Amino acid sequence: MGKFTLGVIVTLVVLILGALGFATLGFLPTKANVEPPHFERHLAMSAVDASMDRHAPKTANPLPPTDQNLEDGMKLYTMNCALCHGGLDRKPSTLATSFYPPPPNLISDPPDDPEWHTFYVMRTGIRYTGMPAWDKTLTEQDMWKITMLLSHLDKLPPAVQEYWKTSFGVAPTASEEKKEGKEEEKHDHQH
Repeated sequence: MGKFTLGVIVTLVVLILGALGFATLGFLPTKANVEPPHFERHLAMSAVDASMDRHAPKTANPLPPTDQNLEDGMKLYTMNCALCHGGLDRKPSTLATSFYPPPPNLISDPPDDPEWHTFYVMRTGIRYTGMPAWDKTLTEQDMWKITMLLSHLDKLPPAVQEYWKTSFGVAPTASEEKKEGKEEEKHDHQH
């Protein structure tokens, strides 16, 4: 039994050293302007979700979803997030294809994560993705306002919808449009 255990340990050490050698000799691709493979995207998202579940405090948004807070969230999103995650005018980010992995378009495909998850990602950032930690740039209240906006995109009050339309030249996407788009996307991925 001792020789078997030693064999397993030696094999693991050789594999780890081989992987490190492979990486340090420059064999791993480093281009950011290519689409990540499906397995890598799946593995990375699973790791991010597991890390959030383990480390993020599951706190409730301390701010009420008032018209003013949602409008402030729009302004803050536009100034700080739209460059990478797409604008409220529904145009995709010009930088999105220059990141590896590409950042999600949070307006056309809003996060379905709980607010505490979105807030924690914004506050702490995500290593190796280009997502910075905003805790030294934005106040907690501002981060909660952006989080609130993203979690309420499909249920904005009429006054906030009008503010969006007036300020950004397009109406927010109706929840029915979003559902139809997701169904079409699922159908496209199945074929």
